[in-house]
Amino acid sequence: MFRSFSNVNYRIWFGGALVSNVGGWMQATAQDWVVLTELTNNDAAAMGATMALQFGPPLVLVSLTGWVADRFDRRRILLTTQTALLALAVAVGTLLLLGVMTLPMMFCFAAGFGVVNAFDAPARQTFVSDMVSASETSNAVALNSASFNLARMIGPAVGGLLIVAIGSGWVFIVNAATFLAMIVALMLMRRSQLAPRPKHRNRGGLAAGFRYVWGRSDLRVVFVTVFLIGAFGMNFPIFASTMAIEFGAGADGYGILSSILAIGSLTGALLAARRDRARVRVVIFAAGGFGVFAFVSAAMPTYAAYAVTLMFTGFTIVTLLTTANGYVQTTTDPALRGRVLALYMAVIMGATPIGAPIAGWVADTFGPRTAIMLGGVAGLVACAIGVTWVLTSGRLHRDENRRFLMTLDETRPLSVIDEVDPVEFSDEAAATTPIRTAKKSG
Repeated sequence: MFRSFSNVNYRIWFGGALVSNVGGWMQATAQDWVVLTELTNNDAAAMGATMALQFGPPLVLVSLTGWVADRFDRRRILLTTQTALLALAVAVGTLLLLGVMTLPMMFCFAAGFGVVNAFDAPARQTFVSDMVSASETSNAVALNSASFNLARMIGPAVGGLLIVAIGSGWVFIVNAATFLAMIVALMLMRRSQLAPRPKHRNRGGLAAGFRYVWGRSDLRVVFVTVFLIGAFGMNFPIFASTMAIEFGAGADGYGILSSILAIGSLTGALLAARRDRARVRVVIFAAGGFGVFAFVSAAMPTYAAYAVTLMFTGFTIVTLLTTANGYVQTTTDPALRGRVLALYMAVIMGATPIGAPIAGWVADTFGPRTAIMLGGVAGLVACAIGVTWVLTSGRLHRDENRRFLMTLDETRPLSVIDEVDPVEFSDEAAATTPIRTAKKSG
């Protein structure tokens, strides 16, 4: 399960990311609560607009961010983005402490966070393949998800308590300090052990990545599933905060709901780390499971019952996202990995500007339970699309040895890569790091 920890760079990365992720979830909780209760009077639509501004830039800038992740030193990209995010967090925290923050200003800062994260996300995702071998990439992606969701168990609950104890502004300041952990981790890495990155001789830009995805039906299914879930199912800040208010809970109750959601999420991530490779069938079944549990959670009559169902919702959603991310990384041509992952991040994050305002409006107009059920419908539709693809793609066969057993031909992960030109990190790295060359598996 933890085989990627044998790599010293990954161990350093994991520790820094865990601290930074805890702070990030604290800030996310504070931001949602500020918009919902301090800058508006429980306006879920304003909260949806904030999410749209924050998650929109990855979609708008996808043609640039993927190219940057493929072309430049990802470690330096991350040092730049993490420093910028630190500065933005300090600015928001200071304005809140001074009592001069307004909703339009928060909208501007949300857009600022979104622009920086648009460059950070594809570089962060593809940097995993720079730290570990191809055979360990799927495991490293799953462990990254485990770190993210372990932080999600801690951060929202701590953030909610800190909002009550010292105020929302200080939560942003504390998060700014946690970015230092990631910056220090990036500076401590052994650059000579980072793998050289392949660089396309044909500079096709984003179009090359799009053609690659469009030419593979399995990736199209994954991307459509992630879009539907990202747009209508992953609006947890809206769902949990409005349900907390419906049950009469405050900021601490909202934070606890987010942490309970992360219990199931962490379980899903750890189970994904145990699998030898990521498979499309897991993505499809997880989408259906999410749809079912979303309807169950929407029907819960009490705060405690709703909280319990969130564990199952978190399990299915993280199983889906972790498997989808690992599948895209391990089966994509390494020379196009940055652009394909930028498209992936644009789909999952760019879907939020479409779905979050709709979910916020539905929650305001018809109640949060209806908004949750809308997400459930999206999960069931995604599952139906996946099942239809399985039945019509020609990959489903009867097992040769067992009469009633069906098998699905999966795209095998890439264990080796095509011969490519490396992107040199430094003269020292070029001299000490061998270039991996081999053929691509189908």
